[in-house]
Amino acid sequence: MTRPVLVLNGPNLGRLGSREPDVYGATSYAGLVEECRTFGAELGLDVEVRETNDEAELIGWLHEAADGRIPVVLNPGAFTHYSYAMRDAAAQRTAPLIEVHISNPYAREEFRHTSVLAAVASGTVAGFGLASYRLALRALAEAPPTR
Repeated sequence: MTRPVLVLNGPNLGRLGSREPDVYGATSYAGLVEECRTFGAELGLDVEVRETNDEAELIGWLHEAADGRIPVVLNPGAFTHYSYAMRDAAAQRTAPLIEVHISNPYAREEFRHTSVLAAVASGTVAGFGLASYRLALRALAEAPPTR
């Protein structure tokens, strides 16, 4: 039996492959989706990948995950640095939540050095390109099914 996992992506991640390939790589968003689903299946996870530029929609998905006790891999994009509403939604988690970043925020502009979500996440994986998602999925596969 596979365990459900949501991989949630915030603003501009749908532009992977064309958005700053020197920072985010050349793989398209469709490639990321396929990689997460395939790797997740190898780990016994039923991975659903979503992306939005809308903060309210992303918060709604976090509520859905909390209500369903569904583990989450979350790349909040720019919301990482200022969305206290998203932080409050993530704090309601009832299963592991791993914050993910493709690049290393600490090696970039100073405003990217602060994550308002990190304190309520189970952990953070950053700086390994799309492998950050694989590392997060592996951690979820090995984590106990509850918070």
